[in-house]
Amino acid sequence: MPPLSLTVVNGPNLNLLGTREPGIYGHETLADVERRCAAVATEVGLSVDCFQSNSEGAIVDKLHSVRESTAGIVINAGAYTHTSIAIRDALASVAAPFVEVHISNVHARESFRHHSYLSDAAAAVIVGCGTQGYDFAIRRLATLLG
Repeated sequence: MPPLSLTVVNGPNLNLLGTREPGIYGHETLADVERRCAAVATEVGLSVDCFQSNSEGAIVDKLHSVRESTAGIVINAGAYTHTSIAIRDALASVAAPFVEVHISNVHARESFRHHSYLSDAAAAVIVGCGTQGYDFAIRRLATLLG
């Protein structure tokens, strides 16, 4: 029997990890993050499907496509965290828990980043831990799915 699969969703500008504002987001690339996610998932007996888009609609479509097949979701919706009711509604349609991740501490940044449309529906919220936050999110989902 194959391991349960998690879906890791990254939103706008996360394709620029490693080059975009490295003082805030670090030097790891999105490919580095995806490799780490796969390694941590394997370690806890899960697998991952990673997805990134700069388009809100593509993120919604991805969430719809996994709504009955994924065991859990790790989502860094980027700026859509603070603006997208559509992504929130798509997450609500998924029959699995999700963990919201932010590489930076959004609460120590501009005030418009302090509100999330996702947090109150999330199983957990991880902020300010750098890309290690993805590791924590996968481990938390593994515990919840345990």
